Amino acid sequence: MATDVTVPALGESITEATLGEWLKQPGDAVEADEPLASLETDKVALEVPAPVAGVLGEHVVAVGDTVEVGTIITSIEAGDGAVASSAKAAPASTTATTSAEQNTDEDPASSITLSPAVRRLVLEHGVDPSQIKGTGKDGRLTKDDVEKYVKSGAQESAAEKETAKAAEAQSASSGSASGNAKSEQGSRKEERVRMTRLRQTVARRLKEAQDTAALLTTFNDVDMTAVMEARSKYKDLFAKKHGVRLGFMGFFAKAACLALKDVPSVNAQIDGDEIVYHDYVDISVAVSAPNGLVVPVIRNAENMSFADVENTIGDFGKRAQDGTLTMAEMKGGTFTISNGGVFGSLMSTPIINPPQSAVLGLHRIEQRAVVMPDGEIKARPMMYLALSYDHRLIDGREAVTFLVRIKEAIEDPTRLLIDL
Repeated sequence: MATDVTVPALGESITEATLGEWLKQPGDAVEADEPLASLETDKVALEVPAPVAGVLGEHVVAVGDTVEVGTIITSIEAGDGAVASSAKAAPASTTATTSAEQNTDEDPASSITLSPAVRRLVLEHGVDPSQIKGTGKDGRLTKDDVEKYVKSGAQESAAEKETAKAAEAQSASSGSASGNAKSEQGSRKEERVRMTRLRQTVARRLKEAQDTAALLTTFNDVDMTAVMEARSKYKDLFAKKHGVRLGFMGFFAKAACLALKDVPSVNAQIDGDEIVYHDYVDISVAVSAPNGLVVPVIRNAENMSFADVENTIGDFGKRAQDGTLTMAEMKGGTFTISNGGVFGSLMSTPIINPPQSAVLGLHRIEQRAVVMPDGEIKARPMMYLALSYDHRLIDGREAVTFLVRIKEAIEDPTRLLIDL
């Protein structure tokens, strides 16, 4: 008797998803709770587990199809996988021909079972997964396997061989003179890739923010000397006691909590013809994921310690790369902090994350000449701050006041301890 495999509940208000990839093929033996396919929703990717053990039936939906909660996508037959699918039971000659055709016409990764995180790494680095030895269960590839392969430089030699083969074939078919001309001109390939649901959602929401809100950005700069000295002095003790690195985000998150208390409109939002003020601070922290930017939420940040903030951010960053953040963790948020400085950004005008009304952009730290109060010119580690906000709700005076509060707290971190 077959057991249907359906699209599971995707979270509050999420009713559909896109089938991102099949992790198991018809005829494969599967264990209970083993991932069968990955789904992409508007916010995260998640896997569909096998409800029972058995043999996977035919794929009912294809990669790229939109499916609703409860839709049957495949089935599982009782058995141990001894009866292979028709492709696996094909004669040796047919199998050999099919394999040869796949080597030239298909993506090598298509015939290998990869988790979403591993597949993203493979595509990102452009490596052939069939050339990598897997150390996971049943020989499956892990993220570490791919990362070690990339670091070893082994993929370079493989790529060089493929390039040489392509050049040789081109030269043989077009003549040496034509081949030389094409070689000098270089490749002019194009590739069309379907936008993921996450990227489509990000694009739509950012455009909606520009179309709806009266966006304005105000800048200031901050001297990072005091924070850098505090980190240098206490980083070892902090790591030993709390088991996490003392970063800059802890300082800025706590500074934001103080500033938002003084300027509550920056922590508010517009709902119809009403303004909703929050007596708590849920900070959305923009982190980079393989499929785009995601913003998990640090809830009740005003009540958290530096260690709590740093631990939470570190966990978000790791799971964003693994694709294991949940939709619940990205829901809500009253204010956003985006750190473009980790990528080397000097200055930017970030876009708010609706329905929030403001976002604080952090940037890279660089030595700049600064005139000190006594008139002396010194080189100081400076960072530009950018506050983008909805001018319908937040006045310029409030935006400037907010940035000044951030600047004061970062340049004199003692204020963070005495709530000043």
